[in-house]
Amino acid sequence: MDKSEEPPVQEENQTPENPTAQRVIKKYPNRRLYDTSTSTYITLMEVKELVMAGESVVVRDAKSGEDLTRSILLQIILEEEAGGAPMFTEAVLANIIRFYGHAMQGFMGSYLEKNIQAFTDMQNKMSEQAKGLTPEMWTQFMSPQSPVYKGMMGNYMEQSQAMFTQMQEQMQKQTEQMQKQTEQMLGAFGIKR
Repeated sequence: MDKSEEPPVQEENQTPENPTAQRVIKKYPNRRLYDTSTSTYITLMEVKELVMAGESVVVRDAKSGEDLTRSILLQIILEEEAGGAPMFTEAVLANIIRFYGHAMQGFMGSYLEKNIQAFTDMQNKMSEQAKGLTPEMWTQFMSPQSPVYKGMMGNYMEQSQAMFTQMQEQMQKQTEQMQKQTEQMLGAFGIKR
């Protein structure tokens, strides 16, 4: 291994006293990942474990400093999807692909992000409320007839509907702006609609 592939002896680390600091992972040309917090090489699955534990992780190219976080996260998702229990059906993946390059791409990304965050918030709230429940109480708690379950699902559905309505309103505004710009451009050429 040449010098450019070896991690430096002393890395600049975030102090352990600051739990909100990003954990920096460096990716070397030999495709190895180096955790600057622990000064050890780690695997892609260990990066997944950090993410699952709620750590803020950033992956950087060791030579250029380029942010590779998205590509590493996508690689983790790809491996998970190729595993035994994929989250996305082929139809969902095909629809996601269809949004790339489409006028709705920006809206869809924002909509999915907000919806996943709302779902995560609901899941965290359910976990917090379920602490200390016996298995029997948990079964009742998760029953679709349970008032708590109905309330949380109702809140989630309301948030999801509100986000969808907001997305529709943004699309309408964008369409109106485009129509206005088209009319102005045609008017500049003496063409009326």
